[in-house]
Amino acid sequence: MTEASHTPDAAAISAAARLLEAGELVAFPTETVYGLGADAESPEAVARIFAAKGRPSNHPVIVHLAPGADIGRWAIDVPPEAHRLIAAFWPGPLTLILKRAPAIPAAVSGGQDSIGLRCPSHPVAQALLAEFKGGQGGVAAPSANRFGHVSPTTAAHVRGEFGDGPDSPLAMVLDGGQSEVGIESTIVDLSRMANHGPALLRPGHISAEQIAAVIGQWPGLGGADAPRVSGALDSHYAPATPVVLVDGAELASVLDSLRQKGRRVALIACGSDAPAPVGTVLPREPAGYAHGLYAALRDMDAAGAEVILVERPPQDDAWLGINDRLRRSAFGSEGVLGRLLG
Repeated sequence: MTEASHTPDAAAISAAARLLEAGELVAFPTETVYGLGADAESPEAVARIFAAKGRPSNHPVIVHLAPGADIGRWAIDVPPEAHRLIAAFWPGPLTLILKRAPAIPAAVSGGQDSIGLRCPSHPVAQALLAEFKGGQGGVAAPSANRFGHVSPTTAAHVRGEFGDGPDSPLAMVLDGGQSEVGIESTIVDLSRMANHGPALLRPGHISAEQIAAVIGQWPGLGGADAPRVSGALDSHYAPATPVVLVDGAELASVLDSLRQKGRRVALIACGSDAPAPVGTVLPREPAGYAHGLYAALRDMDAAGAEVILVERPPQDDAWLGINDRLRRSAFGSEGVLGRLLG
């Protein structure tokens, strides 16, 4: 595997684009998280993503486009709301679900007739997309980690997931520093406008309120017939160590009880002190918290603890995407505290 460190130069970007055009996998930075990229128009290349991640083939992946790319090449029946959201938020952390154009392979959609499209704002991602197929190709890129694991926000996280030796499934990793946003893009479904209207399928940095301000309609919930999208499983973004969410008012007593039992605890606090032997403090404002969340989960997972306690962040709308990721990372951890406390 080739490593292009720090700020990749034009030669590294060109090499990465040629590898993608040859059907290889290339990890690259976006403003949300690092993506595991393949040529979206090659079912064989997309299949390599699923194999590398251990991802079920019916789970769709998001296709990343260069600024100014022809949306009509990828989607049909594009509603005016999509064009307004593109004008407002692209490049940026917003994915739109639209009706997939017949010429686009179903592999990127998990067999569905819809497709997820976004245009990332990270300069390395934009340079790569502009070079790949002359700026008119699409790079299918879920997060560059094993399926269900914590998403990577640095190149080192990617190497930790897939290795950097000859047995790695990745041909190259482009290092663009730590992802600025830190959690995955907001996903809005516009593929069922006639009978359902817009729907928020995954919260993120761009809020429902911001979306409504642009299209004049508040996005609803997905419903049973909503397209499948990335990151929607109950258990996702999960470290190997169990994650337990604890209200701030209860945190000190829970920590004290675990200490008395001799339990090994790691803590992610929200804007307050971290009184555990191993811990980190994230800002009590959503942008800063999201930026550091996945790195904190990975660091605490490596601490050799029996449980990662996470001080529950605020529950208002500005924290919706963060609380969605925490809820999924803690899924299945019910009863962990009871077991540790005997």
